[in-house]
Amino acid sequence: MLTLLLILIPIICSGLLFILGKNMARPIAIIGSLIELILAFVALNAHMNGQTDLLTIDQAWIASPGIRFHIAADGISMLMILLATLLMPLIIYNSFNKEYNNAHYLYGLMFMMQGSIVGSFVAMDGFLFYLFWEVALIPIYFILLIWGGDNRQKITFKFFIYTLFGSLFMLLALIYVYLQTPDRSFDIQALYQAGRQLDVVQQAWIMAAIFLAFAIKMPIVPFHTWQPNTYYTAPTPGVMMLSGIMSKMATYGMIRWILPMVPDGVQEYGYILIIISVISILYASFISMVQKDFKYLIAYASIAHMGLIAAGIIASNTQSLQGSLIEMLSHGINTIGLFIVYDIIFIRTGTTKMTKLGGIRGIDSSFAFMFFIIVLSVVALPFTNGFVGEFLLILGLFQNYPVAASFAGLSIILGVVYMFRSFQAMMLGETNSITSNLPKLNIQEKTILIAVVLMIITFGVYPKIILSITEGSIQNLLQGIQ
Repeated sequence: MLTLLLILIPIICSGLLFILGKNMARPIAIIGSLIELILAFVALNAHMNGQTDLLTIDQAWIASPGIRFHIAADGISMLMILLATLLMPLIIYNSFNKEYNNAHYLYGLMFMMQGSIVGSFVAMDGFLFYLFWEVALIPIYFILLIWGGDNRQKITFKFFIYTLFGSLFMLLALIYVYLQTPDRSFDIQALYQAGRQLDVVQQAWIMAAIFLAFAIKMPIVPFHTWQPNTYYTAPTPGVMMLSGIMSKMATYGMIRWILPMVPDGVQEYGYILIIISVISILYASFISMVQKDFKYLIAYASIAHMGLIAAGIIASNTQSLQGSLIEMLSHGINTIGLFIVYDIIFIRTGTTKMTKLGGIRGIDSSFAFMFFIIVLSVVALPFTNGFVGEFLLILGLFQNYPVAASFAGLSIILGVVYMFRSFQAMMLGETNSITSNLPKLNIQEKTILIAVVLMIITFGVYPKIILSITEGSIQNLLQGIQ
């Protein structure tokens, strides 16, 4: 029942905002996001206490083709739910810095998107997962199209077509495996059993088809071409939803649907996906090093980190999967933090061209300090959340693919180069005509950045909070594969 409420509450908030929210958009949005967050902690408590009956619903839905409304939450799902519910209040609260036309529609679409994303995290039926996957695309399409920047129609159309194109291959792969089930069922266990009975070549094709959909959504090279321009033109709440939360649908999907369903294909041909992921890490890192605009830098840095997560998932051992999950959470927090910094600077200066900025530390040292903490986490400094995830990822990857791990580890060094370069360009040096009269952070902005910094330090110093949530579910998943 709790999992159903986690889907329904954002949908109800969306309806309230569409109907009643014109004059109460902000209160409804922030209260709704906090209610969802509280419910997520209630669900987490149920999971930790083994109360699976409170987290599971399994009912016949469309009986003829064997589609069930089967939702449940294990440790892997719970961590992703926490990611979606922890970040949503920050995204909404940060948006109060700017007046948006018809803000109640914007927040309504964001809640619709959150409900769909949470639905994909708890779906235990292949068709249901696909349904939530596709529905989540509709609200972000309208967010980009209505509140986006210049050339948004062309950029949004490209994003929409890319994602639909990949989703078609995933659907075809799921249908193929469904046709191999004895009782014609989309239930997750039936699909697992049917997929594992396929020969290794068939499993490899299924893996490739589903991975294509996920690779576009993450994205990783060479399926990334929609992302930089989409991130650049998207309104800040939209790009935060895309990068911080929505991209994790793909990495979660790799763990939930690829590894257990076609393990022999992953074992035999996973090295190809590892190569693609490592190329993505290096390419995006080098491109980040030459960026002059901070928003584009964030976009390419995100591609590099998502490539590392994908490689860790394919390595499919305890350390790499734990690292992937922690890095998903860390990437969401850190990326949101970077976009908050971007938003603060852009609202004050009208630019994020790093060469036009400088000297901000001398004007507001607290802003520079909190930005620096986020930078340290992005480059995986010990005692930050970024370190724990990347260390476990590289350790796990090294066990199965030592050469790939060596190249993937370069992402930390390259990350230091482009992140420290951006900090130095914007925060250090002398002020100029753009930055000399920069207003200091207001209470709202300080509150948001402090929340981000606290999460970075808390999860970095005490990662057991996260590891204890996912450990049992990862062991169960690996045992099922073996």
